[in-house]
Amino acid sequence: MAAAAAAGPSPGSRPGDSPEGPEGEAPERRRKAHGMLKLYYGLSEGEAAGRPAGPDPLDPTDLNGAHFDPEVYLDKLRRECPLAQLMDSETDMVRQIRALDSDMQTLVYENYNKFISATDTIRKMKNDFRKMEDEMDRLATNMAVITDFSARISATLQDRHERITKLAGVHALLRKLQFLFELPSRLTKCVELGAYGQAVRYQGRAQAVLQQYQHLPSFRAIQDDCQVITARLAQQLRQRFREGGSGAPEQAECVELLLALGEPAEELCEEFLAHARGRLEEELRSLEAELGPSPPAPDVLEFTDHGGSGFVGGLCQVAAAYQELFAAQGPAGAERLAAFARELGSRYFALVERRLAQEQGGGDNSLLVRALDRFHRRLRAPGALLAAAGLAEAATEIVERVARERLGHHLQGLRAAFLGCLTDVRQALAAPRVAGKEGPGLAELLANVASSILSHIKASLAAVHLFTAKEVSFSNKPYFRGEFCSQGVREGLIVGFIRSMCQTAQSFCDSPGEKGGATPPALLLLLSRLCLDYETATISYILTLTDEQFLVQDQFPVTPVSTLCAEARETARRLLTHYVKVQGLVISQMLRKSVETRDWLSTLEPRNVRAVMKRVVEDTTAIDVQVGLLYEEGVRKAQSSDSSKRTFSVYSSSRQQGRYAPSYTPSAPMDTNLLSNIQKLFSERIDVFSPVEFNKVSVLTGIIKISLKTLLECVRLRTFGRFGLQQVQVDCHFLQLYLWRFVADEELVHLLLDEVVASAALRCPDPVPMEPSVVEVICERG
Repeated sequence: MAAAAAAGPSPGSRPGDSPEGPEGEAPERRRKAHGMLKLYYGLSEGEAAGRPAGPDPLDPTDLNGAHFDPEVYLDKLRRECPLAQLMDSETDMVRQIRALDSDMQTLVYENYNKFISATDTIRKMKNDFRKMEDEMDRLATNMAVITDFSARISATLQDRHERITKLAGVHALLRKLQFLFELPSRLTKCVELGAYGQAVRYQGRAQAVLQQYQHLPSFRAIQDDCQVITARLAQQLRQRFREGGSGAPEQAECVELLLALGEPAEELCEEFLAHARGRLEEELRSLEAELGPSPPAPDVLEFTDHGGSGFVGGLCQVAAAYQELFAAQGPAGAERLAAFARELGSRYFALVERRLAQEQGGGDNSLLVRALDRFHRRLRAPGALLAAAGLAEAATEIVERVARERLGHHLQGLRAAFLGCLTDVRQALAAPRVAGKEGPGLAELLANVASSILSHIKASLAAVHLFTAKEVSFSNKPYFRGEFCSQGVREGLIVGFIRSMCQTAQSFCDSPGEKGGATPPALLLLLSRLCLDYETATISYILTLTDEQFLVQDQFPVTPVSTLCAEARETARRLLTHYVKVQGLVISQMLRKSVETRDWLSTLEPRNVRAVMKRVVEDTTAIDVQVGLLYEEGVRKAQSSDSSKRTFSVYSSSRQQGRYAPSYTPSAPMDTNLLSNIQKLFSERIDVFSPVEFNKVSVLTGIIKISLKTLLECVRLRTFGRFGLQQVQVDCHFLQLYLWRFVADEELVHLLLDEVVASAALRCPDPVPMEPSVVEVICERG
């Protein structure tokens, strides 16, 4: 405290004031003011001092405590602290005192305006409350006066109020009586003005009263007059209803008024449906007129719009009005309406199907799908109103049937496109070649056919995909999400076309006397390669594309890709086998005629190779080139170095004759037939019609085997002279020079040609062979 006194007066104190002076109450006032500020700002003692809650709030040495004792505090400091610490405590305390005084002064300055404003507000509130108390006193006095006056007025007017109430009741009764007495004239005026609804309302208001008091003569007369007028009103309403010139709302209004007048509901129900039938049949006749042969039929979208707005809209109005008017008819009335809608709806559906049938020829489905969408949407409302009639189900069946017909139409289109491609190929193959200008090759024709068919398939998929578009109302039906995609598009359209294409291709494999005889061999070769390409890649690609576009579901059985590929490969094999037979037959015919039309006994000594053998080699070379355009080379056996140098003796057994001759005596001539048969037992058997592989070597091998086998059989039926045998020897050597390079195993050619020469030698009375060197010279010169 001495340090505080030594620090001098605080910045906020006045000169002459001291805490212990005459005005010793100043610190107390400051403490109160400080407490009031704490209360104003909502601070507790501990929060105002900024100290944490101590363990002992009653400690007298706590500067911030409520029980602080300065003497105890000073004694404690003197006992415990040295002089330097006391000096530091004094300095710190002086600094804190000055800081607190400065904060107090700043706080007072900052809140001075608030204190002044609060003072002014309190002063004004005192004045306002005084005025308010005076006004409340005056209001209470006035309310007491008003209550007194109201009680005296009520007591005075009590009798008059009762009389006025009675008079008001009498006045209301008189007004009702006046309405009843004026009712006939009111009804007559309403009928004359055509205000039938107002007349019916008047009659309905008075009907109960007139029936209740009909025993009174005056009311009886009024009721009789009203009944006459009501009968005339009902007659006019019936006449207006029967005329049928107004629309469905006016007709429904007439029926509603007649029902309100008490007309029999059963009779009105029949008449209502009869008039509705007339209007709807007129709409049907209008639609049927559009389908007539003379005027051109509108497009299918316009036709469905006309039918939807005319017939379907009218049917909806009739159904809604009927259900509103004759709801009391119950199930019998509902069944009558359902039968009515079912009958007319079937006629409307028949007209729609006739118009849709006319649309089946087009290839674009966009307009047809839009028309079906609107047709299906239009029938939602009557389908909901008349669920028992089954209109919505019938409309869905029509859409499904049209979708199936479109799939069939697209299938026929794909078949026609395939046949058109084949026709183009036939024309290209049969077209005469202009000098210096080559036509399209088989590879180019194959590429054109494959791309054309694939583009037609993609176009068909895109066209039928419109039926499953999200914006189409019927696309979410189970049929279009399941059966249409899997059984219709995948199986019916794509798989059906692939199988139809294979069947069409196989039809060219008929016997030569029928269709196959007119089929160009190049077409058979092209079709076999097309089917083989489908087996390797195209079928898988097409079915994958279909499954991705239509999300084919697994619950429906579908044809596996492997099955279709197997069918396509079998078709390709049959076509290639038939190609070998046809080409072999062509060469065989030349060889057969060349053998049968020659006199082999009296022929001259051979000087050259016959022209038919040159033609055989040329045709075989052309076939080799043709097959090589579409198929790979294939595998050949290792060829001997003297394949082109080998010549034929009279018979290979002639060399064996020298081997077996010593066993025979000169008087016993050698049996060449026996030697030939012995050689056949040890020679390899040749299968002429063995399966053909998908390569060029296998195809040429099959053709050459058929040709040489034919030559062998023709030689066996003839008898040869010496020079005839030598001519066969020359011809066979010429064939051997060129044919061995086309087959898989050259020994096959050697064996067949050996057998031809041997067979000719067996059928020659004087078998004298030509020298091999001469044969070679003749063949080289030829």
